[in-house]
Amino acid sequence: MEDAEDDVGNDEVEADPRTRLMEEVAAQMDAIEEDFGDEYEIGNIITVVEVIRPDESGIRVRSTAPYLVGLGMLRVAENILDEAG
Repeated sequence: MEDAEDDVGNDEVEADPRTRLMEEVAAQMDAIEEDFGDEYEIGNIITVVEVIRPDESGIRVRSTAPYLVGLGMLRVAENILDEAG
């Protein structure tokens, strides 16, 4: 879970948002493979993305997890970010 520390404060803006998001997902997969080897399964997934437009910004969240599992995962993520910050 070291990659959470690497991502804190990453405010780089790219011209192509789709490419930026795909690169982040690929980096996450690389980190998972490094931490867990070849024998693993991906369980529930939550993505949180800040979307910036000239006139407004927002947060987009998608989750494959059941409600309470998703909340638990977000709390764990919050703790990881707190420790990294």
